[in-house]
Amino acid sequence: MISLQNITKSYEMGTQIVHALRGIDLEVADGEFIAIMGPSGSGKSTLMNIIGCLDAPNSGVYLLDEIDVSHMSDNEQARIRNRRIGFVFQQFNLLARTTAQKQVELPLMYAGLSRKERREKASAALDKVGLDDRKDHKPDELSGGQQQRVAIARALAVNPSLILADEPTGALDTKTGVEIMDLFAELNENGITIIIITHEAEVAARAQRSVWLRDGLIVEH
Repeated sequence: MISLQNITKSYEMGTQIVHALRGIDLEVADGEFIAIMGPSGSGKSTLMNIIGCLDAPNSGVYLLDEIDVSHMSDNEQARIRNRRIGFVFQQFNLLARTTAQKQVELPLMYAGLSRKERREKASAALDKVGLDDRKDHKPDELSGGQQQRVAIARALAVNPSLILADEPTGALDTKTGVEIMDLFAELNENGITIIIITHEAEVAARAQRSVWLRDGLIVEH
């Protein structure tokens, strides 16, 4: 599903050049569940941005479902994201005055679905994450775990083949974090490829394998 071949990425920071990725080679099979780990500054977030078509590498080849997305335009990358990839973040990124139902409908609106289709797909996604009785609740009426479930439902609404999760348990207590990881495991069993960025060994242990980054290089996988 994912093939990264000699991916590099550098940034200019004032007069300095920061080499975030120095030649990444990585294969992720369809339906796999992996964790990406490494210390701060190792290149984890840069790698996730490239895999998620939020950024393009300076050099190298990135194949997603055998499509070369390495140097697509911003609009082309946006189409790939909308059709194939769901994102989950540490801080949930929910709109304060918006119900769970409307939060999940948002990406479907951007995808051009009708109001009826948006409502049906969002409702089904919320059912899937166990929030069938919280659809009309706003974020301040939901627990942290429930808010993250809304974020996961929002990612699921577009029927992605890949979910990228950046520290998805970082803002949650241990018990709630375990429940969220149980949900990711269930989604993976249903065929969705899951890539989680984490610094928590307990979270990484739930994945099928871990990929370790250091100084922009994969040191173990």
